[in-house]
Amino acid sequence: MTLRTQLVVLQSAIMLVVIVASGIAAAWLQERSLRDAYLDRMIGVAYSVAQLPTVIDAFDDRFPSEVIQPIAETVREASDVTYVVVSDRGGVRFSHPNVERIGEVVSTPPNAVLTGELFVDTQTGTLGESWRAKVPVFGRDGEIIGQVSVGILESELQADWLNNIWILALFLVVAAVVGVVLASWAASLVRRRIYGLEPDEIKSMLETRNATLHGIGEGLVVLDERGAIVLCNDAALRLLGREGDDLAGVPVADVVDARMDALLNDAGEQQLVLAGERMLVVRADPVVVDGRAVGTVLILRDRTELDAALRDLAGAQGMTETLRAQQHEFANTLHTLGGLLELGETDAAMAVIERAGAGGALAALEPASGILELEVAALLLAKRAQAREHGVELLVAPDASLRPAPSLSVAGDWLTVLGNLVDNAVDASPAGRIEVSIDDADTDAGRVVTIVVDDDGPGVPRSQRESIFAVEVSSKQRSGGLVRGYGLTLVRRVAQRLGGSAVVEDSPLGGARFVARLPVVPSEVLA
Repeated sequence: MTLRTQLVVLQSAIMLVVIVASGIAAAWLQERSLRDAYLDRMIGVAYSVAQLPTVIDAFDDRFPSEVIQPIAETVREASDVTYVVVSDRGGVRFSHPNVERIGEVVSTPPNAVLTGELFVDTQTGTLGESWRAKVPVFGRDGEIIGQVSVGILESELQADWLNNIWILALFLVVAAVVGVVLASWAASLVRRRIYGLEPDEIKSMLETRNATLHGIGEGLVVLDERGAIVLCNDAALRLLGREGDDLAGVPVADVVDARMDALLNDAGEQQLVLAGERMLVVRADPVVVDGRAVGTVLILRDRTELDAALRDLAGAQGMTETLRAQQHEFANTLHTLGGLLELGETDAAMAVIERAGAGGALAALEPASGILELEVAALLLAKRAQAREHGVELLVAPDASLRPAPSLSVAGDWLTVLGNLVDNAVDASPAGRIEVSIDDADTDAGRVVTIVVDDDGPGVPRSQRESIFAVEVSSKQRSGGLVRGYGLTLVRRVAQRLGGSAVVEDSPLGGARFVARLPVVPSEVLA
């Protein structure tokens, strides 16, 4: 059956069960109400006849029926009961609807005479099965001298009940018809709300959607009209660093650092946001259903890995430029030496060799310099080459020291902090000077690496020394569409995650000094 037919059948079945049950209950209550009404009438008639002085005095007459029969019949016709029978203590009738039964003994026991109390029951007498009430008749001296039995045939009770029950049945039938019509309308409404799809189609679409949603590599986040998260796929949870969490109902502003008004209003435009320590490229697209915007879909792409690849490429390019510069430097030195030797200027040639020293720029970062973490040394070489291209002199403090990292993740944190601080200093000090100092010390709290980067730029005003670490806050202007204000945020977040700190101070060079204190987590803890 189609979904609409199933809904109509199920709702109609439920409705019919309720209607039938209600009808049975109503019919039973009506029958009980009818019986209660007849009972009150029978008891009232019986007591009124039993207490009539004329009836009581007639018990002493030679022929009591001549007085009692007319009274009983009159009362019977007026009260609309089947019979009013008056009998003595022995059960001899003094009245009966059938005069031929007068003088005979009653066909049922004289219960009221025997008990002296009201008796109500269904019994079978000469007129058939009837519901009757029997009351005792007390004489002038207070003794029981007889009883009055008033009853109505069960067949008459049933006839009266059936005369009224058909009206109830008519209303129930009308209610059933109206219910079926409403059930059909409700089924049609539900089917329209689900776009006319059948359960199997909905199941197939849901399975396909889940497989597609959780199978793609890009992060997808669905938002409602208020900017709260409705749905996230596995890739989005991974990119947001919330794997295993249920983000349904969480405002998206709680999981990404970005100006949400700009993010949601600039539909189709890619924007850079920060989720924890991860750089994400986000594109927002509105969700439109029947011409009405019902939410927004965010497509997340990871830029962290891209930035790492670009940083590695930049390092390789920087190393290449440095080696090329070294090649030219050595070539010039060799040409100079060759010319001096041809001229016989041996002393001058020796002076050139002494001035060249151990080989130029690379020598400053040899293991003897104290920086034993090769990745950090390579990064400094690359940054030195980049700084030279911008006319900036990058110097490493002679007393800089750094032992090898206990793990790749720790080395990655050092590279992130040092790379961002040097890039920030290069941007702040065009054609200036930068000094890098690294201290690797063992303290009571454990191993701590402190990275200090000084520049001779304009510095950072005291009022901005906290806000400079916020997302998209930068003292430099945007150029070429480049989005700034994320590097220092990453530096502080990495430092805080490690239990350290990142601050900015005044530099002896006249600009800003950025100090990052990075506690080193032991490798066994990382494992």
